[in-house]
Formats: sequence, structure tokens, C-alpha cells
Amino acid sequence: MRLLVSSALAGSALLLSACSTFENLDTRPNQGPCPAAGSVYEAQRIVEFTEGGDQYNNIEFTGEINGVRLFCRYLEDDPIEAQIEIDFAFGRGDAATTNQHTFNYFVAVTRTNRAVIEKQVFPVNVEFRNGRQIVTMEETVGRIVIPRADSSISGANFEILVGFELTDEQRTFNETGRRFLLQTQ
Repeated sequence: MRLLVSSALAGSALLLSACSTFENLDTRPNQGPCPAAGSVYEAQRIVEFTEGGDQYNNIEFTGEINGVRLFCRYLEDDPIEAQIEIDFAFGRGDAATTNQHTFNYFVAVTRTNRAVIEKQVFPVNVEFRNGRQIVTMEETVGRIVIPRADSSISGANFEILVGFELTDEQRTFNETGRRFLLQTQ
């Protein structure tokens, strides 16, 4: 899966791909720091309920981002090439009627504390085998290319953020902290 978009930032292109792997063939140190990487707090968790309401016994599936690691490489005026690894934990609630579920998560490249340059959504398919209620997984987005206008632009000028794609109701549920206050009745 590849996405190629023109970027006014450097008059070049930004590429996110889940298909390739990051290879560090050059042993010279990076010219500067890698972009900051992390998960968006409000989109770090997802709780999916049946139509019966947002009570504990109506939970179908849950997901949580438990960790984000970024590896990057750039020299001289070359683009920043990065790979991000995301640790997930998924849960199957009592209201689930299937042992499989697809969650969608996003990877976004931003200017530090500014607007999103590019965002792409990726599916992650989870199978709860042999009655398991919890599954942990690691997903890798193997190629993120961030163009730079010249060698004076460092990775510190960018952030790479991840989170679940949420509905408005799920976002409100997370923002109000209700995921920690579920009712059992």
C-alpha cells in the first residue's frame, strides 16, 4: 500500500508505506535528530459497543496503542527516511459475536506543533483464536519519506503521530474519560 502526495514543504513527495522494510545501509551518523513519534492521547484507545449502550456488558471489541518506536535515517540534503513500529493490544468483549475484527489506525506526519502534512489510514485484522480474549500485535509502517528543502531542516521539525480512526461518538467517549468509568449494569 503506497501513498504519494506532493508537499509544498520541499516541492517533493511524502511517502507512507506498510509494505517495505527500513534498511540502514549507511553507517555514518544522522545529521540530526529523528522526528518525535507517539500516539495521540484521545485516539490511543477504542471501545466498540453493541447498540445496547456504553456499558461494560455491551463491549464488543477494544483496542489500545501501547507503544510507538521510530527509526530514521538522513544525511546531507537527502529526505528523512523512517520506519515506525506500533505495539497494540486488542480485546474481545462479552457482546462480540465473532472471533475476528478489523481496526483502522492512522499514521500522520506533521510539522512540529503545526498542521498535518500527510495522514494515511491502515487496517489491522485481529483474530481471537482458541477463546482468547486479548491479542497483542506489532505493526510496522516500513517506509515513511519526509522531504526536506535543504540540509538545514532536521527531523526535529516534524512529528509522526499514530492513533485509531474514531467516530465522533468514540472520540467524545474517550475525551470525557468514560472509558475508565464503565457501568456494569
